[in-house]
Amino acid sequence: MNGPEGWDRYDPHDGQGPREPGGPQGPGTGGASPSGNRPRIPAPRTAAEDDGPLPDAPPPAAPDVRTDAVDQPAAPAAPDRAAAPPPPHRVLKSLLGAWALAACSAEETAAVEEHLTDCAACADEALRLRDAVGLLHPADPLDLDPLLRSRVLEGCLGRRPARIPVPEWAAPYDAETAKLDALLSDMGEAEWRAPVRLRWFEDERPAERRTTVAGVIGHLMAVDGLVAAALGLGDPLGAAAPPGPAGPSDRTEACWQALADGRAPHATRAPWRDQSHTLIRTVSFAGRGVAELSVPYGDVRLPLRDSFLDRAFECWVHAGDIADAVDYPYEPPAAGHLHLMVDLAARLLPAVLAGRRRAGLATPPQRLVEAGAPGRTLHLEVEGSGGGHWYIALDSPAALGTPDRTVAHIALDSIEFCQLAAGHVPPQEAAAGQHGEPAAIRDVLFATASLSRM
Repeated sequence: MNGPEGWDRYDPHDGQGPREPGGPQGPGTGGASPSGNRPRIPAPRTAAEDDGPLPDAPPPAAPDVRTDAVDQPAAPAAPDRAAAPPPPHRVLKSLLGAWALAACSAEETAAVEEHLTDCAACADEALRLRDAVGLLHPADPLDLDPLLRSRVLEGCLGRRPARIPVPEWAAPYDAETAKLDALLSDMGEAEWRAPVRLRWFEDERPAERRTTVAGVIGHLMAVDGLVAAALGLGDPLGAAAPPGPAGPSDRTEACWQALADGRAPHATRAPWRDQSHTLIRTVSFAGRGVAELSVPYGDVRLPLRDSFLDRAFECWVHAGDIADAVDYPYEPPAAGHLHLMVDLAARLLPAVLAGRRRAGLATPPQRLVEAGAPGRTLHLEVEGSGGGHWYIALDSPAALGTPDRTVAHIALDSIEFCQLAAGHVPPQEAAAGQHGEPAAIRDVLFATASLSRM
């Protein structure tokens, strides 16, 4: 609305006085008054916040304010709604490891994850760290499962059976020699010289002999040589072998004398291991007929299949002696192999009883029994891994042990029974459950201990 003189309304806030009529109406355009000497002053602009709340992003730069509007009233300040600036890249990158482990605070987690949407390098690094965290299992032990080797071998052989399988009766010897060789591989020079006590039962009392780890391996090699000779293989003692037929004790003494010539103590490991490999390979290629080949042990002869079980048993027992000497844990044989060893000892007991009876060391038989006929029987119960039930004929090695003729019962743990058969436990101290005739029980316990030898 114009005033009486036709001038625009006077704005008391612009400091410019009355405006002239007839000038342009748009801002930023110039015009002349009728007199041509005064510019038109634009109307004041609206503030940005008058159109609604500000966005989260920083507001754009303020428009250029004319110098002639410095006296205009300032717009009211907008409330501070913008978020705090995010941490710099180097800080967020240093938090990636903690983020992958879920160890960041809620604010740090939000900042890192927002940063990962914009930074490809940090996103790749975060994925690698998260995958690495997935491989960590603090609750799982770092030690390998002791059954891992067996499972791997079982799986491999199940997919591709061996062309020349090891006979079942030779498998315990193969396993025990491999276990002992693994123990020897970790030994140093001083451990090879560690003193070892060999124990057995002889003449109704315990006997022992002192040697070293090297001496034990030489003893095993010397007695294994009896099996090698039966198969027509070379004698590991060579020129040091005693002349004529010799038993385990004579061959062991000859081997120990040869070892006293100053050679390195670990020098016995390679020939012993080579001989065990040769024995396994020979019987694997020889076929079934070789199982009944006779092997002499001095005054006693055993079929080859039983000789391999005997050598497996002695290898395990003496490996335990070595492990005790060097303070190292050692596991017993697998249950199936241990059962075969216990079975061999149980089958030998009637003959050992007869030998002790002839020597006057056992009670005489109550009556004569024909070969193959049932007679007085002792029930031998071996508990635990590799155990079972055996019925031992008491009156004659040719008699038949049967449950209905049982006159006594002995119960032993499998490891305790093997320690008794190895001469490591005196028969009077064996932890055995007993029931029945005391004389029969005593005879069988002492006969079991008499199976041992050096």
